[in-house]
Amino acid sequence: MLVQRCDVADEQQVDACFGEAVATMGRVDTCFANAGVSQKRAPFHELATDEWRRVLSVNLDGAFFTLRAAARHMIDRAKQGDPGGRLVGVASTAAVHGAARAEAYAASKGALIAMIRALAVELGRYGVTANSILPGWIETEMTAAGIADAKFARAVLPRIPARRWGRTDDFGGIAVYLASDASRYHTGDSFVIDGAYTLF
Repeated sequence: MLVQRCDVADEQQVDACFGEAVATMGRVDTCFANAGVSQKRAPFHELATDEWRRVLSVNLDGAFFTLRAAARHMIDRAKQGDPGGRLVGVASTAAVHGAARAEAYAASKGALIAMIRALAVELGRYGVTANSILPGWIETEMTAAGIADAKFARAVLPRIPARRWGRTDDFGGIAVYLASDASRYHTGDSFVIDGAYTLF
């Protein structure tokens, strides 16, 4: 088992950590780009450039650095006669519904979905699949303040047909599926896991 601390917005750190992972484990078969930060809510016309760049540096640049390192490894392996691999980008339903006052966050997640779809087309010849997961309102450290706010909860929770916040264990099944051979021909897709929030 290997545990690493890495600032995914730092290209050199990502490459170094991925290299260490390959050296320690021998290979990487599945890579989830899951690191992310939320945006300080503000009207779009007041959104500071520094905040825009901070969010995209982690949510988009970080995913790019991470998935690129994994793709290099998987392509090299395929060229040596060992094709296959799984790339997964964790986006957000903010990419597909109007996320007012969170345009930087929404843009970063929408771009991630577009990148994943392009990777599915480009890397299919190497046996590598690429898919994205779009969580809705999930109980995490990042959403804790909003979920704890009574006004927010009264506005959002009734709009979730499942009538509850999502939990991290709601993602175990999709993670196993995407990492396994069961999904070897399933690529370029976006899995919305939100209790039907975006449909209602």
